[in-house]
Amino acid sequence: MKGMEAVRLSDSRAPRVVSGERGGRRRHLLAAGLLALWGPGLVVMLADTDAGSLVTAAQSGARWGYAMVLPQLVLVPVLYVVQEMTVRLGLLTGKGQGTLIREHFGRRWAMLSVGTLFLSATGALVTEFAGIAGVGEMVGLPKDLTVSVATVVLVGVAMTGSYRRVERVAVMVGLAELALVPAVVLSHPSMGGLAAGLSRLPFGHGSYVYLLAANVGAVIMPWMVFYQQGAIIDKRLPASAMRAERHDTAVGAVLTQAVMVMMVLALAATLGGHGDGGGLGTVGEIAGALAPYIGGLASRLSIGLAVLGAALVAALVASLAGAWGLAEVFGWDHSLNERPSRRSAKFYLAYAMAHVVGAGLVLASIDLVGLVVDVEVMNALLLPIVLGFLLLLETRALPVQDRMRGFRRFTVTAACLVVMGFGVYMVPVLLTH
Repeated sequence: MKGMEAVRLSDSRAPRVVSGERGGRRRHLLAAGLLALWGPGLVVMLADTDAGSLVTAAQSGARWGYAMVLPQLVLVPVLYVVQEMTVRLGLLTGKGQGTLIREHFGRRWAMLSVGTLFLSATGALVTEFAGIAGVGEMVGLPKDLTVSVATVVLVGVAMTGSYRRVERVAVMVGLAELALVPAVVLSHPSMGGLAAGLSRLPFGHGSYVYLLAANVGAVIMPWMVFYQQGAIIDKRLPASAMRAERHDTAVGAVLTQAVMVMMVLALAATLGGHGDGGGLGTVGEIAGALAPYIGGLASRLSIGLAVLGAALVAALVASLAGAWGLAEVFGWDHSLNERPSRRSAKFYLAYAMAHVVGAGLVLASIDLVGLVVDVEVMNALLLPIVLGFLLLLETRALPVQDRMRGFRRFTVTAACLVVMGFGVYMVPVLLTH
């Protein structure tokens, strides 16, 4: 009987062990599957919260407090619906944005769009390198050192012969933006103030409208569209990955705007909406404004790591988007899965030159404020072209059954028009500031 009981006990335990193993294996396979499919959306969204965006969020929180939180939340679906179009175009056509524009609208339009994009991407690098230099100067490092090291690292990462390696590095670096979490916790945001701010939209004030336009106009960078579509292709994702890529993009949209909200909350809770947002134009000034409330070390670490991570991932994404776009239009070999060679020399040269020019402009100590404004103007002017082509390609390049229709097409088009409108609105404002 004892032997029979032992057998029964052994048998009764066996299914639980096997079930646990199967459950663990299933979870492991699910996680591995997500890692294999996710990435383009997370990377491009982390890059969207670049150094310039974080400075804008800090100015927004300092000047208008919790009243600038709601716009950041509203921008989540806007980000998603625009980038979701690039997901469908990339997965269902297997071609990049530049290639599709050339095939459907001609080489001249493609050259105009992508040529301006490359200039915009190079200009964006100025903003990112300026942010990197600011972080270095905050801890006592000269900009010659920080900008030079960042340039070498960014160029080297892309030349390792593996898109997946570049993507992993970009995600890990971009997640440094979450260093803002301690700053928010230590600043003790007021839940009552937040609730009041969510119901307050002071459109009658020019300063609020200006900062609102700065946030909305920068929510979609022209290089984001080119990057995500190119990344999907370089990652060699099949059309069956559509659902996973949509989830990847949605999670990325929530994450990037959560980072923006954290910056707004930290400044709103400390300066209470009474600060001069115009006085927070550098990394050091933002950290200095927070220091009396959360401590000097905490402010330097939180702001420094967040801006450094944001600037590095944005520099990587913007330069790759510009190089991919040029390669697509001119027919160059342009895969990160191939190490630099004679075949891929033009693509890698374009990628490297974007960094060299951007870094050189920062190291030359020219009027960076004026240059950054010029870059923002260029992005604003390019945005209607990029989003316009994106909407047109969605109706021409995709199979009929995969195109938007009805209410969905109306809402997505309206969202794109709002973003384009705010972008264009910023042009005369920026030129007069």
